[in-house]
Amino acid sequence: MQSALKAASRPDPAVDRDWWRGAVIYQIYPRSYQDSNDDGIGDLKGIVRRLPYIASLGVDAIWISPFFKSPMKDFGYDVSDYCDVDPMFGTLADFDALVAEAHRLGLKVMIDEVLSHTADIHPWFKESRSSRTNAKADWYVWADAKPDGTPPNNWLSIFGGSAWQWDTSRQQYYLHNFLAEQPDLNFHNREVQDALLDVTRFWLERGVDGFRLDTINFYFHSQGLEDNPPLPPEQRNDQTAPAVNPYNYQDHIYDKSRPENLGFLERFRALLDEYPAQAAVGEVGDSQRGLEVVAAYTAGAKRVHMCYSFDFLAPEKISAAKVRAVLEAFGRVASDGWSCWAFSNHDVMRPASRWAADEADPIAYLKVISALLMSLRGSVCIYQGEELGLGEAELKFEDLQDPYGIRFWPEFKGRDGCRTPMVWEAAAKNGGFSTAKPWLPVPGKHLSQAVNVQQGDASSLLEHYRRFLAFRRQHPALGKGDIDFIESDGDTVAFTRREGNERIACVFNLGSKPAEVDLGKGSLQPLPGHGFSGQGGTVPVRLGGYGAWFGRID
Repeated sequence: MQSALKAASRPDPAVDRDWWRGAVIYQIYPRSYQDSNDDGIGDLKGIVRRLPYIASLGVDAIWISPFFKSPMKDFGYDVSDYCDVDPMFGTLADFDALVAEAHRLGLKVMIDEVLSHTADIHPWFKESRSSRTNAKADWYVWADAKPDGTPPNNWLSIFGGSAWQWDTSRQQYYLHNFLAEQPDLNFHNREVQDALLDVTRFWLERGVDGFRLDTINFYFHSQGLEDNPPLPPEQRNDQTAPAVNPYNYQDHIYDKSRPENLGFLERFRALLDEYPAQAAVGEVGDSQRGLEVVAAYTAGAKRVHMCYSFDFLAPEKISAAKVRAVLEAFGRVASDGWSCWAFSNHDVMRPASRWAADEADPIAYLKVISALLMSLRGSVCIYQGEELGLGEAELKFEDLQDPYGIRFWPEFKGRDGCRTPMVWEAAAKNGGFSTAKPWLPVPGKHLSQAVNVQQGDASSLLEHYRRFLAFRRQHPALGKGDIDFIESDGDTVAFTRREGNERIACVFNLGSKPAEVDLGKGSLQPLPGHGFSGQGGTVPVRLGGYGAWFGRID
């Protein structure tokens, strides 16, 4: 493998290095997208088969969740070989073919880098645990027991219980912020950083356009191993972990979000900047300081390009007031930073069940909140199946695969409900995903929402996504522009997006009842093509329930 310190050729100045700013990124969970070899598990060839569909949506890039070699204790987020494809997903040649076809179709390719921890069968960890004196003895976070044999401190794992696991070989504890089978790497060791940058270069050389950095704020821990202080009950929330998880009882100031991380992120960015136009988006899991961490990680042009936090991924229903509060808070703390907004991913309940289920017209509601998401200042992530309006699958305990859900059942049912297979054809076996028994069952109620049912139906959610993404492409202000909020009340959100000479007013009604928003004085020219009907050009703008309006401000 090449050294991470070797310089690449000088970037081509003609390449758009800023493509990521305002990009719409479609997340693919490969196990559940398309099975090509009838083993019940999606794979890379299956993704290639469906790339024309993804391109037809009008998105800019795809993000593929982990497909690396793994024992699959956490379904690929426990990596045993960073530089190879797990046989269940295919081969490196299959990945190269995927990149080539995506690029032919005009899609950027981003992959999931899981740098904070490895699988416990990774060769690095096998060597590290073999003794206290081997060459990789300090590559993971090891600590002696307290005199009474208990763990070094009170740190907790997100997946439940202590974050420390006893190892009989070294007679020490090792740190794991997630499963015990996912030991944390020691980023205080420069050799570990170099090895991970070498991994990054390996995929850059294969042509990837960027990375989604899993658990980016978990890379460093406090070397003093101080106990985390308790968090007062009134300050607890379930943005990062479910409410039933005692992880929420601590203020996590020593086990993550450490200031030392900034130096590594600058090394990581310097590596990416050797290449023509590669970018990275970091996942920030911090329930108390999420936006502040995002601000620090994206400040200037020396760290990661963008991050996303859990502000809109938590169970709390989105509201007009929250949208404005979050966006304005981000503008205050990260005036030169950039965020990537999402309402869903492979870890959280789908919005159709989380937010839309109690609405008078769930599909109309999903249309307006998706348009809102794609109009905010920042980049956007869309999780597979959201364009179909899929709801959370109700699974039996015996069908569960996710260790998180198995641990906290039934109060928290885990993440399997949002990971069930994509539905392509309503009448086909397993919705066209596979002819074999899928690794997770295909819900019967999803079949009526399959791609072939919605395709060509102008009133469908799928065609709404295509229409709105095309509208967004026509107006650069919606992608890269600044944002200024306009006073509104109730369920309405109003703001302007501004880029160059283009200034657009965007108005949304998240409620079921008609509403009005006074945009003040000025000439307003309604814009066509977004698919919403509304009365514009006059003051105030009148919206029906779940309506939206867009107009050019002259």
